[in-house]
Amino acid sequence: MSENAGVSTDRFADYGRPRRVDGGLRARSARGAIGRSWWSRRFLEVLESFALGTRLTRGRSYARAGQVLTLDIAPGRVSAVVQGSRPQPYQVSIALRPFPDALWSRIEEELAGQAFFSARLLAGDLPDELEELFVAAGAPLFPAGVDELAQRCNCPDFAVPCKHLAATFYLLAEAFDADPFELLHWRGRSRAELLDELRARRAEATGATPPPIAPPSEPDRTSSTVEVAAPVGAARALAGLSATPLAEAADRFWSAPVPLPDRPPRLVTGTDLLLRQLGAPAPAIGGPGLLERLRRAYRAFGPADR
Repeated sequence: MSENAGVSTDRFADYGRPRRVDGGLRARSARGAIGRSWWSRRFLEVLESFALGTRLTRGRSYARAGQVLTLDIAPGRVSAVVQGSRPQPYQVSIALRPFPDALWSRIEEELAGQAFFSARLLAGDLPDELEELFVAAGAPLFPAGVDELAQRCNCPDFAVPCKHLAATFYLLAEAFDADPFELLHWRGRSRAELLDELRARRAEATGATPPPIAPPSEPDRTSSTVEVAAPVGAARALAGLSATPLAEAADRFWSAPVPLPDRPPRLVTGTDLLLRQLGAPAPAIGGPGLLERLRRAYRAFGPADR
């Protein structure tokens, strides 16, 4: 619930227009829905399923006007400072229990054991199927109920979420868009920790030496305090595979990896399959009569082996 300490007789002044902010964190979406990736959209869908939809919209204008001054994501807690109509900005926090280390170890073992997930994560992406893997491991990525979120704001508004919390939710969704690993960071594992563990487990499984880890780049403190790591690519995912010497592969470069059939495969279908899929033409060009004439023509010419 929102903290209401310091409520005074002028608390309704907070319902006026917010004070103009220069240099705040402004939502990239100027209109319409917020959230582009599946994980950010899913996050907002979960919040709306808790009957927070109308309350969330109260903070959309705050998010787009740049009223959120800072946003920090840490394991188990998101903290923000939001400027309202009063001179002093409000302190906002959204807590969600992080997964314990033993549970993360089980998840990392599952991820490292499946090359698909390892390759996608090491390439900086969260595949859609990741949500199912976390659920199967007993660690849902998203909260199952609103009671799992501890929402705090020191504004005088009794609504939960207030517009300052709602604005933070929207900016949090866009932070997930910018770096999907922030969702996992909120749940207890930073990008560097997770990828280091995956590389080590994959190297142990293949007997290879894990590649050196590039130091993370300095985060942009002017827009957010979230951690920004150096980009990783497909080379990270393929580090454990042995490379074939060029001299051995050059003579096979233009060869097919498997023997080719004598004739290309053919799909055996009726000659009027296309007509059945398209349906009858419009009356202006002949209607069903044209369809029947075309069908007879297809049958007449179709049996020839071309």
